Amino acid sequence: MRKNYYQKLAFMVILLTILLAFQKYTSRDKESFPEAKFITTSSTTHNLADFDPNVLTPERWQKLGFSEKQASIILKYKEIVGGTFTSKEQLKKCYAISDEKFEEIKPFILLPEFSAKDNSKRFNSFEKKEIIVTGKFNPDLKTVHDWIKMGFSEKQAEAILKYKSYLGGSFISKEKFRECFIISPENYNKLVPYLLLPAKTPESFKMSATQYSEKIKVKYYNFDPNRLDAEGWKALGFSEKQAQTIVNYRDKNLRGSFKNIDDIQKCFVISSEKFQEMKSFIKLNPETIKKEDIQQEKTDFSKTDLNTITFKQLIEFGLDEKSAGSMIGFRKKLRGFVIKQQILDTYDIDKELVQKLISIAPLDASNVPKYSLVEAPEDWLKDHPYFKYSADKIIFYRTTYPDDKKILKFLKLKPEYEERMKLYLK
Repeated sequence: MRKNYYQKLAFMVILLTILLAFQKYTSRDKESFPEAKFITTSSTTHNLADFDPNVLTPERWQKLGFSEKQASIILKYKEIVGGTFTSKEQLKKCYAISDEKFEEIKPFILLPEFSAKDNSKRFNSFEKKEIIVTGKFNPDLKTVHDWIKMGFSEKQAEAILKYKSYLGGSFISKEKFRECFIISPENYNKLVPYLLLPAKTPESFKMSATQYSEKIKVKYYNFDPNRLDAEGWKALGFSEKQAQTIVNYRDKNLRGSFKNIDDIQKCFVISSEKFQEMKSFIKLNPETIKKEDIQQEKTDFSKTDLNTITFKQLIEFGLDEKSAGSMIGFRKKLRGFVIKQQILDTYDIDKELVQKLISIAPLDASNVPKYSLVEAPEDWLKDHPYFKYSADKIIFYRTTYPDDKKILKFLKLKPEYEERMKLYLK
C-alpha cells in the first residue's frame, strides 16, 4: 500500500512539472508585429491631372470622385456665384465638397488661391446678403430692380422674370412660384407668408407654352397665299409643322399655286374656324397663279394603291420628303404592306397627313410575298423587320419541328409580335 502511494505521488509531481513547463513555454514573450499603416489616399488621386473647374461637365465631376447629386450641386453653386469660379477659396466654400476632398484635389485646380479684391468683395457681399421683405406683395408686379432690392442678384432677378414670362406673365399661385428653380427652399419659406397669390394652381391653368401661344391673337393683314413661305404662314398663327404642310400642299399637290379660295379651304391643316378668320384678308393675285398647271393631270389618290404609290405622289399629296422617304423605305423592307395600320407604325412620319391618305387610298396586298416558317428563305427571315430578331431560332427549331404552330410556341413571343408575324405567314 505504501508502494502504491509513492507511485501515485510521483506521478502527480511529474504531471504538475509538465503542466508548469507548458505554461511557461506558452506565456513567454514573442516578437511583436510591426504596426500596420494603411494608405488612405483616394484612388482618384492617382488619375488626377490639372483641371479648370469652370469647364467641367457633370460626368467629369463624377470622374473626380463626386456623386451625381454632388456634381449637380457644384454646377448650381457655380451659377449662383456668377457662372465662373474665380479662386480655390471660392470653390472650397461649396458645401458639396468636403474639406478632405478639397485638399485632395486642390493641387490640381487651375485657379488662383484668392480672387482679385473686387471679385472677392462682390462674392462676400453676396454671401452676407439676406432676403428682406417689408410687407405683403404681389410678385407679378415686381421689376428687376425690386427683386435686387429684396436681396437677389441681378442674374437671379432676371431669371425670376423670365420664369414669370414662361408661365404666361403671372406666377399663378404659390405652388408655381415655388417651382422657380432660382428661389431656394429657404428663401421661399421666408417669402411665402407675404405672397399675395392663391395657394393652389387653378385646374384651368395649362402650363404648355404652346397652348399659351395659341391664346395670342393673330394680327391679320392682306396677303397673297401664293407668295407666302413657311415663315409667312407661321406669322398667321400656324405651327412650324402646319406651315410646312401648307407650303408642300401648294407647291406639290397644287403644282405651285392656289388657284382659288376653295383650294386653300381644302388644305386639311387649315380648320374651318381658321379659314373664316383669315378669309377676308386673302387676296389672290392672278399673276401668281400658274395657269399652265391647271391643265396638268392630278393623281387620283382614291385609285392609287398604297403598295405602289410613288415618292413623288406622296410629295404631291402633301408629305414632306422625310415622311415620304420613311414610308417608302419601310414598305420596301416589309416587301409590301398587308394592312393600313402598318403604315401608321412607320417611324418618323406625319401621322395626321398619312391618316388622311390611308382613309382615301386603297391597299392591295395580293402581291405581298408570304411563307410558312418551315419554308421561308433564310435571307428573307433575317432581313424582314418582323422576323429578323427571331430568325436564328426559327431556323434552329424548324430542323426538328417542321410545324409552324410548334415553332411559334417555342419562340414564346409577345402576343403583339406574334400577330405581326402572322400577317406574312401562309
